[in-house]
Amino acid sequence: MAPASKADRKAALDVAAWMFNVSTSVGIIMVNKGLMARYGFTFVEFLFSFYAATTLTGLHFGMTTLMTIILRFMGYIQPSHLPFSELAKFVICANFSIVGMNVSLMWNSVGFYQIAKLSMIPVSCFFEVLFDKIRYSRDTKLSIIVVLAGVAICTVTDVSVNTKGFVAAAIAVWSTSMQQYYVHYLQKKYALGSFDLLGHTAPLQAATLLILGPFLDYWLAEKRVDLYDYSITSVLFITLSCVIAVGTNLSQFICIGRFTAVSFQVLGHMKTIFVLVLGFIFFGKEGLNLQVVLGMFLAVIGMVWYGNASSKPGGKERRMYPISSERNLKLGGSEDGGLDKV
Repeated sequence: MAPASKADRKAALDVAAWMFNVSTSVGIIMVNKGLMARYGFTFVEFLFSFYAATTLTGLHFGMTTLMTIILRFMGYIQPSHLPFSELAKFVICANFSIVGMNVSLMWNSVGFYQIAKLSMIPVSCFFEVLFDKIRYSRDTKLSIIVVLAGVAICTVTDVSVNTKGFVAAAIAVWSTSMQQYYVHYLQKKYALGSFDLLGHTAPLQAATLLILGPFLDYWLAEKRVDLYDYSITSVLFITLSCVIAVGTNLSQFICIGRFTAVSFQVLGHMKTIFVLVLGFIFFGKEGLNLQVVLGMFLAVIGMVWYGNASSKPGGKERRMYPISSERNLKLGGSEDGGLDKV
């Protein structure tokens, strides 16, 4: 009974982690969509209506830092160690990811932006194969392809590419994939909990983004943050965005720590489906057609297939390489090495 209870508890915590991430991620997007619908902004206009997408992200991490300080004071975050070299590499990847995604959205069509986001899955797979020696089964690979195809069908419309937009998208994809890989890697290597890792990374991210953000945003939008026409409504929405972002940042660390960056990317596209569905429910059915419905249906099938295929023996395994053939044979192994399930 004990193993079954332990498995049930893990499954319940896994579901809770996903629901936490989905609800906060979808929530912040729906708040933004509500603001756009109410005040008539387009997506890009909304992103830069605050003149400062990067600075706004810095405020998000500033609020997250405040949360970690409170949690540390309450005893939920224990003293832990993370080498500064590791912290610096993580923050560099994370900040390149944030700036890259914002610039990619500004310089590319929405269709190419979505394609770039989808390409994070194969890049994340590449990192796991390269650094963790992960081997995927045929079913796992096919299920990932089905998810990519489904999400592409229901989200990718107009596609136009230019040189600077392509470079920005490439930087965004590789830095985001590396940042998400690092979340899992650092938690495992240094035995850090999600709160612990966030407590290390959020202050430095907040400081760097709040210092560099206004200059980057001025370069991108040619408008100064301090000249923004602040109103009670805009301040309330900015504050609400910061509060929800705390949950989004925390839930991302929890999910990637419990699973992997690839699983987070694959199953994370459920958020895309939820955003589409809720958008049609609350903001009208414009854009809803058979192609979108089929794409969503295909993506969901792929996610279910991925969850089933990757959890089976051989679905996603780490190849173990022996130190030497003689030592491996003494231990009862084979000269070809072995496979450990992830």
